[in-house]
Amino acid sequence: MAKTDKNKTKILSKNLFPVVGIGASAGGLEAFKKLIRAIPENSEIAYILVQHLHPDHSSALPEILQRETQIPVNEISDNVKVEPNNIYVIPSNKILVATDGILQLSPRPKDHKNMPIDIFFLSLAEVHQSHAIGVVLSGNGADGTLGLKGIKDHGGITFAQDLGSAAYDSMPQSAIKSGVVDFILSPEDMPKQLLNLNDTFNILPSNSHAIPKELTEEESFKQILAFLRMSNGVDFTYYKQTTIRRRIIRRMVILKLEKIADYLVYLKQNKPEQDTLFQDLLIPVTAFFRDPAIFENVCNTILPELIKNKSAANPLRIWVAGCSIGKEAYSIAICIH
Repeated sequence: MAKTDKNKTKILSKNLFPVVGIGASAGGLEAFKKLIRAIPENSEIAYILVQHLHPDHSSALPEILQRETQIPVNEISDNVKVEPNNIYVIPSNKILVATDGILQLSPRPKDHKNMPIDIFFLSLAEVHQSHAIGVVLSGNGADGTLGLKGIKDHGGITFAQDLGSAAYDSMPQSAIKSGVVDFILSPEDMPKQLLNLNDTFNILPSNSHAIPKELTEEESFKQILAFLRMSNGVDFTYYKQTTIRRRIIRRMVILKLEKIADYLVYLKQNKPEQDTLFQDLLIPVTAFFRDPAIFENVCNTILPELIKNKSAANPLRIWVAGCSIGKEAYSIAICIH
């Protein structure tokens, strides 16, 4: 996998519009058609389609889909800048990643275990954060499930095709069973929900230092944080407030609540929602050898100095904080070994 760009450090995008990654395999063409027919021309959303194709298969997908919509359908060339009101299609025999709002292509590895949808979704999550949306449509296997988890962990929204409308239900079923899907819909019903989501991006200002204009909204946010502090014992006051507020809005969208004050009432009355919001705010992003340059310095410079004079009577103890399920802690152990 070293030959691809998927492990390179991604640059956060400054784009303030949603970017929807849509993955499909077997039966995906009909699902793609149904979805894009329902997309309005001025949705102010970008759509990127990733489909499993044989490496030697020359895809006519852009031409086929262009017959279904007035929205421009573009086959991706390297270093394409993502723009709203456009549909992008990955070419055959390529792996697609995103960085700073730019789509980059890499040769597809020969490894048969390659998962192009997961690879793209994970980079989409890292770059577009809460503006990333992942959609898994018809297909065999489990590609897309891990990617949807990454999108959700970074504050994005996730969709899967309902099993009754999928020609092949393995991929959406895998995603649904994993518990990472926010909306289960038919392809033709997804654009309407995507538009509703896009409206929520305007609830909060893009400036991280700004606050909602109405005092009632600001007070509602403060009361939500205060309530979580009392109920869960964790103070989120000093977390990045834009991230926290977008996470709260994400829950509002899923629950179809338009006012923050209404969500506060709902939160106080529903213990399961308190636990769900708490878990969402914890932001459980984790990875082996996260921040590779830092780990390289730790492995090659810091740990050897710490270990060289240690004896059994004078053990080295290391605390790895903020590591979610523990991949960073295992990474340190591997470095020491």
